[in-house]
Amino acid sequence: MSRTNFDTLLEAGCHFGHLKRKWNPAMAPYIFMERNGIHIIDLHKTVAKIDDAAEALKQIAKSGKKILFVATKKQAKQVVAEKAAAVNMPYVIERWPGGMLTNFPTIRKAVKKMANIDKLTADGTYSNLSKREILQISRQRAKLEKNLGSIADLTRLPSALFVVDVLKEQIAVREANRLGIPVFAIVDTNSNPDNIDFVIPANDDANKSVEVILEACCAAVAEGLEERKAEKVDTEAAGEAENKTRKRSARARVEKSEEAVSEVETVEAEA
Repeated sequence: MSRTNFDTLLEAGCHFGHLKRKWNPAMAPYIFMERNGIHIIDLHKTVAKIDDAAEALKQIAKSGKKILFVATKKQAKQVVAEKAAAVNMPYVIERWPGGMLTNFPTIRKAVKKMANIDKLTADGTYSNLSKREILQISRQRAKLEKNLGSIADLTRLPSALFVVDVLKEQIAVREANRLGIPVFAIVDTNSNPDNIDFVIPANDDANKSVEVILEACCAAVAEGLEERKAEKVDTEAAGEAENKTRKRSARARVEKSEEAVSEVETVEAEA
């Protein structure tokens, strides 16, 4: 069963592409027609692509790996932050820090710096500083939180990138391509889909369009996380059952050994 449908996507305005003069010819397979100088996206293909992407995202989440969501454009920021946070995945909605993937250790140092400021503030180390110095540290902390707070739990490179608007996030896409990290993306008619592993052809400007697609994809991620949790519980239960069986077997062997010793002692006593 599809995770979304033609009517839902149509109502959300996912079919509206850009003006014909702004199109990227590589998007031709996903364009249904032209109307009043605007390209219309084939939503039947969008439905199929969402299903493909959602299934792949589900498997990544099920394996316990992280998916980094990226959307720095104003109309997509809030919805991406809400949807990604709901499934406990990292996200970037402010300026993309250059080298975030290709120079990941440096980014981790900045995140650790933020944690150190919190620690030193909590234990009173900064209490003897002047007001000016405390203000400077507070501003530095606020800046780090704004840019990196949403990736504080990302201790290693993500296993996938989910991008809204590949034109705006082309640096992020380039870094992911360079490292071989699969890229999932909402791709509009003015963008190049060639460097995207999982293309979702749709309007990447309308808030409602982005929300509907993210809802379907994040629901798949949530399913993957639930299945992982269930499998973990089953594995633990199986492990406990195996331990109990081993203990019973060991106890039986001990009892059998004790019986044998007792029999030998009885025979010796009779002799």
